[in-house]
Amino acid sequence: MTDVVYRAITVTPIADALGAEISGVDLASDLPEETVAEIRRAWLEHLVVFFRDQALGLDEFLGFARRIGNPVEYPFVKGVDGYPEIIAVAKLPDETVNFGGIWHSDTVYLERPPMASMLIAREVPPVGGDTMFANMYAAYEALSPGMQRLLDGLVAVNSSAMADVSKTREDRRRDSGDVDDREFVAEHPVVRTHPETGRKALYVNVAHTQRFVDMTEDESRPLLQFLFDHSIRPEFTCRFQWRVGSLALWDNRCAMHNPINDYHGHTRILHRITLEGDVPR
Repeated sequence: MTDVVYRAITVTPIADALGAEISGVDLASDLPEETVAEIRRAWLEHLVVFFRDQALGLDEFLGFARRIGNPVEYPFVKGVDGYPEIIAVAKLPDETVNFGGIWHSDTVYLERPPMASMLIAREVPPVGGDTMFANMYAAYEALSPGMQRLLDGLVAVNSSAMADVSKTREDRRRDSGDVDDREFVAEHPVVRTHPETGRKALYVNVAHTQRFVDMTEDESRPLLQFLFDHSIRPEFTCRFQWRVGSLALWDNRCAMHNPINDYHGHTRILHRITLEGDVPR
C-alpha cells in the first residue's frame, strides 16, 4: 500500500491485506467535496472501509451512498417501504441460514455487476456475526506467471441459480412477495482489470461461478476449486466486528466477502445499498 496523506479524515488499516477504519467524519452531515474525495481514495486503496458510530436514518444512508455512486435496486429482494434501493439483510432468532453466507462478490451473474455495496448495522448479536473480506488483487498477484497467463485468457460463466446460495435467496424472495423466478447468467473475464486503479484481480467465486466458457463443469471444477481455495487464504483477508451504527463500504470489483453464520438464536439486522457498476473487462 502507498503512503497516502489524508487531511479531512483519519485512516487506520485493520489488516495488512485490506480494510481500514475511517474516523473523524459524520456521514449524516453535508460532507465537503474534499472529504468525499478522500473517503473514495481510501476506499480504492484499502478495498473496504469501515465507519463507526454513524447515526444514519434511511435518507442520510441513501444520501451518503449517492456521494459515492449510483444506488440501484437489488434484483431478488424488495426494498424497504419508500426506499427501493435499500434492502434489509436480516437473520432472526429462529433462522439457521443467513443471507449470502458464503464467500462471494455481489451479483456477478449480472451483465453489469455492482461497483460497490454498503451495509449499516441496525441490530447485532451479542457475539458473532462478523464479516470477512478478501483481497482479489493479492490473490491474483500471488499466482505464478504461468497461471496468470492461463487465467488471463479465460472467461467464466456465472449464474444466479447456484445451489449453495439459492436457498437463502429464494426464502427471502418468497418473504418479500417477489415471485420473479428468472435465472440470471453472465459471462465475465476470470481476471478483470479495475477501471479506476488499472490493477488486475481474480473475478470468480464459489457462490456464482459455474464453469469456464467452452468447457464443461466437470472440466472446469479442478481449476475453479483451486482458485476458490487460493483466493481466501488467510493472508489475503481481514475480519470486521460489527457494532450498531457501523458502516462498511467495499469495492465489489476487487474484493469478496463472507458473513459468518455463528450467532444462532440471535437477531442481526443491517441495511444494504448496492451501487451501479460497469461491464467487467
